[in-house]
Amino acid sequence: MKKLVVLFLAVSLFSCKKELKDYVTISGKIENSENKVLLISSQDINKEIKLNEDGTFSDTLKVSQKGFYSLTEGENRTALFLDNGYELEMTTDSKDFLNKLVYEGIGSETNNYIVKKIKFSQNELGSPKDYFMLDKKAFDEKVVNLKAKLAEMLSNKADLDSMLVAQEEMSNQQMFDFLDQNYATQNEYFAKFKKGNPSPKFENYENFKGGKTSLDDLKGKYVYIDVWATWCVPCLNEIPALQALEKEFNGKNIEFVSISVDNVDGQRGSKEEWKKMLTEKKLGGIQLYADKDFQSDFMVAYNVNSIPRFIIIDPNGNIVDFDAPRPSDPKLKELFKTFK
Repeated sequence: MKKLVVLFLAVSLFSCKKELKDYVTISGKIENSENKVLLISSQDINKEIKLNEDGTFSDTLKVSQKGFYSLTEGENRTALFLDNGYELEMTTDSKDFLNKLVYEGIGSETNNYIVKKIKFSQNELGSPKDYFMLDKKAFDEKVVNLKAKLAEMLSNKADLDSMLVAQEEMSNQQMFDFLDQNYATQNEYFAKFKKGNPSPKFENYENFKGGKTSLDDLKGKYVYIDVWATWCVPCLNEIPALQALEKEFNGKNIEFVSISVDNVDGQRGSKEEWKKMLTEKKLGGIQLYADKDFQSDFMVAYNVNSIPRFIIIDPNGNIVDFDAPRPSDPKLKELFKTFK
């Protein structure tokens, strides 16, 4: 009799165990969405999921292998980890996509980790310069705190996909190795760009409105420098955000200076193309033309080898940030608000 009871319990438990499907189910709701589709894509998949008028959606797809996929809703984009058998329910708000993004269901722990990691990378992690510009004691403390934070984020690794955990642990270790191995040389390099150090100067750059302009002419004001060129697509993409900032901070103690590095020999851009674009787009601020494009003394001194590049200098001609946030970065506006 006991054997029959044990057998009955075993069969019952097995029968109640939910079998994983061989495809992914994804559903949910996106508030305030003005788009008609949600796109899941990778190198071998391009799945469009219809969004209803109220932002709800529900669909299935079969992935060839588990791993990372791209999730796109209009201009919002994030990473998504999928494996056949996942049953994800997703909720968010199109106007604050990442901050409101939450998953429930099978696979939710792994994808909620990804959301948390992305937000950490955007808001707290910082860039290598944030570490290399510190003295050794502060650098070591920052790295210790970073290791603790990342370890805490992976503390529930038993609930996460093992493939994701392995990739995260390897990636974190590579980052720590990079910081440790490069600190000495990079700290020495970044030391000359330390906040408060005198800024390298540009002198007698051609001003679109006429005459010549030097950095010393702008003393007494904060100077936000945009190094750009007419052929640089990422540079052009920042123009609307730059114009919005110029308008918002008009009358404040900030000069917006754009320096073109269009090639003086016309091999990549030219002075004529620079003037034409300024006229057509009616660009504001102080528009200058570098005397020797990337080989100008100012560009060499700041090691400008890619654009766009943004630099902030204080009213005394000292460095505030030698690699400042882009106009489209909300951090820049917050920084501007601290300027007196």
